[in-house]
Formats: sequence, C-alpha cells, structure tokens
Amino acid sequence: MDENKPIIQIRDLKKSFFLPHERHDSLVEFMSNPFRIFKPKGEQFTVLKDIDLDVYKGEFLGIMGRNGSGKSTLLKILAGIYEPTSGSVKVTGSVVPFLELGVGFNAELSGRENVFLNGIILGMSKDKLKKKYDEIVAFAELEKFMDMPLKNYSSGMQVRLAFSIAIMADADIYILDEVLAVGDVEFQKKCFDVFRNYKEQKKTVILVTHAAGSVKDFCTRAVFLKDGVFQVQGDVDEVIEAYNRG
Repeated sequence: MDENKPIIQIRDLKKSFFLPHERHDSLVEFMSNPFRIFKPKGEQFTVLKDIDLDVYKGEFLGIMGRNGSGKSTLLKILAGIYEPTSGSVKVTGSVVPFLELGVGFNAELSGRENVFLNGIILGMSKDKLKKKYDEIVAFAELEKFMDMPLKNYSSGMQVRLAFSIAIMADADIYILDEVLAVGDVEFQKKCFDVFRNYKEQKKTVILVTHAAGSVKDFCTRAVFLKDGVFQVQGDVDEVIEAYNRG
C-alpha cells in the first residue's frame, strides 16, 4: 500500500434520502380510477453535501458534529452500508465498522454461538475465533454467561460482547461511532486502552464522538460537520473550538 496515497478518498459526496409524506388517497378514490398511477408523495432530504476528504494510513481522524449533522450517515457510506447519491468514495483495504454493535447477533443462540456468528460476519475465520475465544470472553467479562441465550443478556452485556469480538478483527481501517460510551466506567477504561494501542500501532481509525476530550487525546486530525457540510477540518484544537461554538 502506497503510504503517500489516501487510504480513503471522498470527492463531491452527496447523500439524500426520500422522506415520504402521509398518504391521504382513499379507497373511494382508487375505486373511481383503478388505473391511476399512484406516486408516493414526499421530498428529498439532503444529509451530506459537497464532502471532500482524504484519510491517510496511520491517521486517527475525529469527526465532530451535533445530532443530525450527518456523521453516522458518512460512516455508513464508508462502511459500505449506504451508497452515495452522487460523488465518489474510494476505500483501499478492509474495514471493521464499530457502528451498531451487535447487528447480526441471533437472540435465540447462546453467547458462545454468537461469538462465532458475529466474528465470521466481521471476516474472521473459525480457527482464529477458536484461538481468540477465551480472550474475547475475558475482555467482555462474561465468562459465566456464555452458554445463556443472548435474549437473556442485558443490552449492556450484548454491546460488551459485540465490542470484544470486533476488536479482535484485523483490518486496515477501523470506523468507530460513539463506541467510547460502551459499558460502565471500568469497561470504558479498557476501551480507551484498545484505542491507545490502535494509535501506537498507527492503525487507521475514524472516530465519531461528542467528547472533545477523546478527540484531543486520540486524534491526529479532526473535522467539524454541521448541516451536512464540513465547516472546519485539520487542527484538532480548531475543530473542537468550532464545535463548542456550534
């Protein structure tokens, strides 16, 4: 991989969603003209517009913005969950998204079975999961509960298990959406240690968070997203200041 080329390259990105309006067509209207073409009523809502961004190998990039600014939508595009409406997104290498932790879990299966199910979804082999199983369980602090059906886990237990699986996946890029809020205080400390380790190893990480302290501690560069547009990008302190001003 060429160190001088961006590992992520975004140009003129736009993402819109169709917002349907409430339908008022009645059965009487339909019966009076059954061949009428019904078009859904609504409008296009643009979440992201004119986004340009380069991310280089080894960067720890912070993305800050208020709720509804488009942060999670941007991460889902990078993770391949959404397609852009227009523009281009080029991602070089494998991606592990820490977005909606636990997506892909099966509530009827045990914690043990879900380790293998979720791990395989994240691209890990069965052999690797067998080797890492004890480490995953120990990190999640769920040794006593792994043979219990997942539907009996609390939401916090499920998120801890999902996070513990995800950190074992090898990737070129890690995408983190507010995962620093995972679990209780002690578990958060363990999460911080993981991210410090990523930074020391010069992993490429994109972190979305409202926590200015986390951006200052971990990020080498940051962007401030407001109303779907990058307002400031570059220096961490400048981005935090802009975010605080709103």
